[in-house]
Amino acid sequence: MSKKIVWVALCFICILGCRQQEKEIYLFSYFKGNGEDGLHLASSIDGYHWEALNNGKSFLKPKVGGDKLMRDPCIIKGGDAKFHMVWTVSWNEKGIGYANSADLIHWSEQKYIPVMHHEPNARNCWAPELFYDEDSATYLILWATTIPGRFPETDSFGDNGYNHRMYFTTTKDFETYTETQLFYDEGFNVIDAHIQKVQDRYVMFLKDETLLPEAQKNIRIASSTHLLKGYSKPTDAISDNWVEGPTAAHINGNWIVYFDRYTQQRMGAIKSHDLVNWMDITDQIHFPEGTRHGTILKVDEKVLEQIKTKSSAE
Repeated sequence: MSKKIVWVALCFICILGCRQQEKEIYLFSYFKGNGEDGLHLASSIDGYHWEALNNGKSFLKPKVGGDKLMRDPCIIKGGDAKFHMVWTVSWNEKGIGYANSADLIHWSEQKYIPVMHHEPNARNCWAPELFYDEDSATYLILWATTIPGRFPETDSFGDNGYNHRMYFTTTKDFETYTETQLFYDEGFNVIDAHIQKVQDRYVMFLKDETLLPEAQKNIRIASSTHLLKGYSKPTDAISDNWVEGPTAAHINGNWIVYFDRYTQQRMGAIKSHDLVNWMDITDQIHFPEGTRHGTILKVDEKVLEQIKTKSSAE
């Protein structure tokens, strides 16, 4: 075989590889109403215009927890090539929900993970999030919990006595878990943490849930060079107030952070090229009506094709 033929063949392989890499689209997992009907998904090519999948119907009905809700669904792709999801099962329970899927259509048996059952006074477990650490092949699970009296200096600054801090556990297989520990406490009421690895640091988007003496209810950033510890004090607010549920993606050279403008019953977003200077782009994004707090993820185009084939068959 001549060198020219080999060179042409290698170029062809490279072109195919580039095309395959380009065939990724964005999905957004979300809930509607109070989360009673389960998991919803939307798709987008550009991260701005989102289309409801499955004709807007739920992909998975909630079956665990006393209230059987599926709020704040967070989905990531793990090291085993499966999609892993955690969610809020109730406003007032001490555990979270978990399930996995190979295709986002067929799901495993749902599990209830009792992450705060060891705390007799814990009020809740809200908005769990997943992060997969490739180096250790470990999953980090984060969530917000109020334990009355645990942080008395801010007990009177929240809604109805809620005074959250972020907690965590880790797992390699979603069968065994490390002991629950405090993850983030910088002296204020905090919920909805979402982590992205950016070069050699971990960037955590979070919500300052402070209500009194002056309402915050906005998105801020803390960062660390270690996944499990050492996060900084939060930046000034990068969003306006009365938003929650940040989820971020790097799209066409910009970081876009989506969030739930829950008092306006719509989704919002901001963008930045450097994670410092932010621009509100809420008027440029379009989500299905009723979209609530969720997570953005990239998937191969074939995953979307399978979902659409399943939807058209029903």
